[in-house]
Amino acid sequence: MHTHIAASLAGLLFSINAYATETQLQIDEVVVTANRINERASDSLRDISVITRDDIDLAGSASLVELLQTQPGIEISSNGGPGKISSVFMRGTNSNHVVVLIDGIRVNSATLGTTAFENLPLAQIDRIEIVRGPASSQYGADAIGGVIQIFTRKGGGSPSFRASAGYGSYDTKTADAGVSGSVGDTSYAFNVSSYDTRGYSALKTRDPRFRDNDGYHNLALSGNLSHRINENHEVGIQLFRSEGGARFDSRFNATNFSDRTKLTQQTVAITSRNQFTSRWLSTLKLGSGMDESESFQEFGRSLFETKQQQFSWQNDIRLPVGTLTLLYDRLEERVDSTTSFDRDTRSNDGYLASYLLNLDRHSLQASYRVDKSSQYDTHQTGGLGYGYSITPEWRATANYGTAFKAPSFNDLFFPGFSNPNLKPEQSRNIEATLRYDTATRNASLTVYENRIRDLIALDFTSAPFIFNVNEARIQGLTLAGTQRWDNWRFNASIDIQSPRDEDTDKLLVRRANRHANFSALQQVGNWRWGTEVLASSERYNDAANTQRLAGYATLNLLADYKLNQDWTVLARLNNVLDKDYALSFDGNPATGGFIYNTAGTNVFVSLRWQPAQR
Repeated sequence: MHTHIAASLAGLLFSINAYATETQLQIDEVVVTANRINERASDSLRDISVITRDDIDLAGSASLVELLQTQPGIEISSNGGPGKISSVFMRGTNSNHVVVLIDGIRVNSATLGTTAFENLPLAQIDRIEIVRGPASSQYGADAIGGVIQIFTRKGGGSPSFRASAGYGSYDTKTADAGVSGSVGDTSYAFNVSSYDTRGYSALKTRDPRFRDNDGYHNLALSGNLSHRINENHEVGIQLFRSEGGARFDSRFNATNFSDRTKLTQQTVAITSRNQFTSRWLSTLKLGSGMDESESFQEFGRSLFETKQQQFSWQNDIRLPVGTLTLLYDRLEERVDSTTSFDRDTRSNDGYLASYLLNLDRHSLQASYRVDKSSQYDTHQTGGLGYGYSITPEWRATANYGTAFKAPSFNDLFFPGFSNPNLKPEQSRNIEATLRYDTATRNASLTVYENRIRDLIALDFTSAPFIFNVNEARIQGLTLAGTQRWDNWRFNASIDIQSPRDEDTDKLLVRRANRHANFSALQQVGNWRWGTEVLASSERYNDAANTQRLAGYATLNLLADYKLNQDWTVLARLNNVLDKDYALSFDGNPATGGFIYNTAGTNVFVSLRWQPAQR
């Protein structure tokens, strides 16, 4: 690891710039994303964390991207506020190196290769599981940095209703409502939410063409219905749809044309879970994911729509020792666009074999996957992990895994720009973790190295403009922990990393050497109040590291009060010190470009109604 990265650890350990989630204490919580089967978080060999509904409620009007930033190993960038293009970087990898699932269904853009996090409302989300590190041997293409799985609200129990509404700075208005429960063997849930904000100018400028309020609005719904045929068989259907609209600024406009975009993400799926024998669980899922972006700019209208038909058949077989998982999945992608792509369809067949063992103090995980694509050659990935419980509190784990990233349709088929001979990006990752867990305290130290070759790069000086050339070496260390003391809860994480281009030794675009978070929350009676600090060292907006994004730290304050069993009021004051900072540039501000704006000091208040079960 670069010496200046390691040397900075000591100073940062004693700063307040750190954070982790409350759920890291819940070591017996069940997670599913790490190995595609239910397992206790304490048994998992992967570097995982969970965001619960309570964490989401405390986030107020924050976006999904802003909430993810509070997690270990995650950095973000945003192009000017709510609803604008946003990126999530996991463990220093690219924004298109993470697989994003909504209830098991992919919803990314096949043209850009990224997911529109900015249009996924928190009001629809019940829980988020984050798996850091390569996961292609479980999920196929694109999981070089990790996996983020979003779970929408589900039904069960006695029928119940809930609702909330909020108002804040920038004329931000939110509202959501839902009903869930069960009747006999049938469970149901339906949720609807809205978000509307006047926003602020996406670009920081005095130019009257761009100095306007670039607002955003969103209307979303989700629903699921499941029926238990008997104790061994269950079928279900799920739906998620989010429609948003955002205004943005284009520095290339000659007039004050109001640029705007319409965003839509949708998933639909049918699932059948069948416990054929005491040792064999079969899960069939047939689904569809859709991502659509329609923009209206000075030069005209543009449409990019991705449709992904998805099928998976997973068989979990409980052996005398351990569990064997055998899976087949198929992904069919189709692009519809106002741009005439040289090719607009492709498909992939994936075959997975995975084994998971927990025996006494020992844990073992092994996985092997083959992906056969209609576009590129067969690709094989694998993973191997081992864990040993030194004492009931201390546990050591080690993992090795390979992963790959498939070129997007823009990379391969965009007219006049693409290169149909591109190869998938490939990575090899090794990591080790030491964990400490008790009822009131936990801590983890993870060290990793991820080498990525055949990175896809751009150069507009000669054709083809896009090609495989760069290699990246990402070394890092994540220290995270949670402490409970009386009615206090303290959470912290620090990331020290070196995400660099091997050829130039430059930092990867918009990635920092250090980023960290901290939170403290106290509960007294019906009151909760707390503080959050988010911090990052300097980053660069370009591969040559000439456009410097200064380091920053922001402070947030929050409080909520339980009026009675059913009603809760929440108040947040964000960026208390009115820190002026930037997450990204539009071009080079020194030569005619602009700085993308971030929010100044702002306040948000909400009222939540959720009747207690009586």
